[in-house]
Amino acid sequence: MSVKTKSHIIEYKEFESFEALPEEWQKLVDKSIVAIKSAHAPYSDFKVGAAIQLEDGSIIEGSNQENAAYPSGLCAERVALFYAHHKFPDIHIKKIAVLAENRQRKITGVSPCGACRQVMVEFSKENTIEILLRTKEGKYNLFNSVMDLVPFTFNKKNLDE
Repeated sequence: MSVKTKSHIIEYKEFESFEALPEEWQKLVDKSIVAIKSAHAPYSDFKVGAAIQLEDGSIIEGSNQENAAYPSGLCAERVALFYAHHKFPDIHIKKIAVLAENRQRKITGVSPCGACRQVMVEFSKENTIEILLRTKEGKYNLFNSVMDLVPFTFNKKNLDE
């Protein structure tokens, strides 16, 4: 029996600051920050905002919505994704930006949870969705595809086998 060692490399672009981002990404970052204001996070006091750009240029925002009966709440990314698909089921999602506000009321970075990543993969099955994440240091990482965040996904093929 032979064993092979393989590797998976993820490439992304790192922008040093908001000002270094292309204008279209700056707009999504701004919309994510606006979305944070509508977050309902009375338990964690950790607010998250997501902004999605559709192929037609429309922008959909979402914020996290907590509930005392965990896990009845919903993450910002899924709020935005589900709303976008509900309102515009035939328009592909092109980009998504995710930011957070910490307990000290400072904008910070956050990485999508596993459930959000899975949903993003589901919505990217026929097209590539770029994703921008802010780091805690204030930089921005731009991934060419949400698939970079979930390289070994559970998908329809798993259900068919």
